[in-house]
Amino acid sequence: MSLVTLLPFIVLIGAMFLMTRSAKKKQQQAANMRDQMQPGSGIRTIGGMYATVKEVNDDTVLLDAGPGVDLLFAKNAIATVLTDDEYNRIVHGIEHDLKSDLVPDDASSLTGTDEPADGTGASDDTSVDLGKKDAAEEPADAAEAKTEAQAEDEPKKTDGGSEAK
Repeated sequence: MSLVTLLPFIVLIGAMFLMTRSAKKKQQQAANMRDQMQPGSGIRTIGGMYATVKEVNDDTVLLDAGPGVDLLFAKNAIATVLTDDEYNRIVHGIEHDLKSDLVPDDASSLTGTDEPADGTGASDDTSVDLGKKDAAEEPADAAEAKTEAQAEDEPKKTDGGSEAK
C-alpha cells in the first residue's frame, strides 16, 4: 500500500480525534461549572426555567422557583450558572447601572448643551404635520355621508330563508 491511499484514512482519524477532544473539553467545562454551584446562585435549566439554588447534593440540586415552590433537579439538567447581575436583570427586571455602559446617540451630551449643533433649536415637543387628519377634525356632514355610503355598499343581510318560489 502506498502513502497516497492511506492519507485519507489518516486525515479522517485525525479529524475524529479533534472532534471528540473538543466535545470532552466542553463536557469538562460544564461539569466544573455545575460543581462550582452553591446555594444562592441563580441558574437556568436546560428547559429554560430560571431559579435559585437552595441546596446542592452529589447528583441532584434543590431549586427555589418561587415562594413555596421547591424543585428537585438532576445536576445534568442545569444549563448555566448565572452571575447575580444577569439573574436579577432576567428574572426581576433590575438593571445594573446601565448609564455607564451606554454610548450617547449624539454629541450634545459631550458638550453639555441639549440643542443640536446646527443651531436650529428644534425640540421634541413640536409636532410635525404629516397630512393626517383626526376624525374630530372632519366636518360632521362629511362623516355622515361617509357612513351612509358604506351602508349602501354593504350587502343586505337576510334570515337565510329563500324568497324565490
